[in-house]
Amino acid sequence: MRLNINSKYYEINSESDTPLLWVLRDELGLTGAKYGCGIGFCGTCAVLIDGKARRSCITPIGELSGKNMIITIEGLSENGLHKLQKAWLEIGVSQCGYCQPGQIITAVELLNENPNPSESEINDKMSGNICRCGTYNKIRQAIQIAAKE
Repeated sequence: MRLNINSKYYEINSESDTPLLWVLRDELGLTGAKYGCGIGFCGTCAVLIDGKARRSCITPIGELSGKNMIITIEGLSENGLHKLQKAWLEIGVSQCGYCQPGQIITAVELLNENPNPSESEINDKMSGNICRCGTYNKIRQAIQIAAKE
C-alpha cells in the first residue's frame, strides 16, 4: 500500500488491519501521534486525513486507500510552525505535553472548518480530546489567538 503522509509517499508493508498509529510510529518513525487509550476515545493519536481529524489508533490502514493526504503533527511544521503551534508556545499551553499533538490536530480541523469559532464552538469541537493536566482554558485561549491571525 502507498500512502501520502506529510507530502511524502511511503510504501507501507503492514497488514491492512494494522492501525495507522502503529504504522506511523513503528514503521515510519513518526512519533508525534501518541498512544493514549487504544479505543479512539481520548484524541491523543489524532491525525488529519484529507483535512479531517481522525483517531489513528482505530483507523486500519486498509481504510486509507484512495485518501489524498495524511498529516501528522510533524507535517504541520514542515514549513515553519503552524499558527496554532505558535499560539500554544506563546501562552505555554503544555504541561506534560502528551495530548498536545492530538489537541493541535483537532484544532487545525476546527479552524479549517470555521476560521472564527465562538467559545462554545471551540468547546464543542475540542470536547472529544482529553487532557489529563487540565489545560483546557489555555487550549481554548490558544485557539482564539490563532483564529485572530
